Amino acid sequence: MNAIEKYINTLPEERKEVMQKLREIVNANLPEGFEETMSYNIPGWVVPKSIYPQGYHCKPNPPLPFLSIASQKSHIGFYHMGMYADEKLYKWFVDEYPKHATRKLDMGKSCIRFKKMDDIPYDLLAELVKKMTPQDWIERYESAFVK
Repeated sequence: MNAIEKYINTLPEERKEVMQKLREIVNANLPEGFEETMSYNIPGWVVPKSIYPQGYHCKPNPPLPFLSIASQKSHIGFYHMGMYADEKLYKWFVDEYPKHATRKLDMGKSCIRFKKMDDIPYDLLAELVKKMTPQDWIERYESAFVK
């Protein structure tokens, strides 16, 4: 059992299935080149150092983070850094969300919060995950965050 499976197995029963499904959706739809890992003690996907040796500007040792999922106290968080850096992608997601879910979108710049497990728009998240390759993310990241 790897670290991500261990993480999911520690969750309350009602969250295990949701977290596993989110993990499967990301792994099935994320463009080639990203790498699944435990990052900041939660499941995450990164641009590995083999592709982007510079790593993350805040801490150059770890690889460049891209996407994470986490079981938080009051919600499940889906963190997509690409939306934080790409206003057009963010707007697309906000506009599409009501077509796929009945509850109001609860979102920060990169974090989508799901407080009710029965209304997660898995198909929309799968579509979101497909929209940015590692190279797209590197270019967007460098233009937004690297000085």
